[in-house]
Order: sequence, then C-alpha cells, then structure tokens
Amino acid sequence: MKFNLNLSMAVIASAMVAVSACGGSGNSESASSESTAAAPPPAPIEISLEEKYKDDPVYIKGSELMGQNDCPSCHMLERKIVGPSYADVAAKYETTDENVELLAGKIIAGGVGTWGEIPMPAHPTLSEEDAKSLAQFVLLLKK
Repeated sequence: MKFNLNLSMAVIASAMVAVSACGGSGNSESASSESTAAAPPPAPIEISLEEKYKDDPVYIKGSELMGQNDCPSCHMLERKIVGPSYADVAAKYETTDENVELLAGKIIAGGVGTWGEIPMPAHPTLSEEDAKSLAQFVLLLKK
C-alpha cells in the first residue's frame, strides 16, 4: 500500500477542525451553553396601540366617540393621513389635566398651524365632556 502524504495531512487537518469545532473537551453541556450565551436576544414583539389599550375604559370610550364623529376622516391611531396620528399627538403632549383641557378646546374650536397648514375643523356641537374624553383617549396612546 502506497502512503500519500498529502491525503494524510488533509485527513489530520479535517480531524483537527472537527475537534476544535466541538470544543475539543467532549463536554457537550459546556459547548451548548457557550452557543446559547452567544445567541442574540429575541427581538421584542411589537404590538399595535389598539391591542395594547383595547381593554382600557378610556380607550373604549374614546374609540366609540371617534367612530361617532368625523375624526377617522383625518386621523388614524399610528399613521398620519390628513392630520397627525393620535400617537404623534400623544408623543407631543404630556398627559396632564391642563393638556386635556387644551386639546379638548382645540377639538371643539378647531384650528390650524400646530400640525401644518391644513385646518382642523371645529366641532362646536361636541360637548365639553366628550371633547375631554377624546383628548384623554388621544393622550393615552403613547408608544
């Protein structure tokens, strides 16, 4: 039988690679814990604002009022259409009694300039109580 030096070296090199890839110790527990520790953490599951707040009484009441008025014509929960998304408004204003009053007033009186040149129509027939409920709903929607 003829001895092939190149083939023998290739076999030895392959064996060394295989041993080093397995950790060389034969201890499969340490090899698996090392690979587990190196794995990146799973990405956080992002849920929609609707899913996040669906059981909140402020959300439930606000959603009903939004549906009874023309709000969805210009606003969405998380995406700008004609006016800003509710989430964008919530991000701009802290949730305080003063801001609930301010936003309720803007809902009733309408306005222009805060979010661009497209005016928000007035809602003079909306009660102050309903306007405050709408403002509380919007301010709830923080991401």
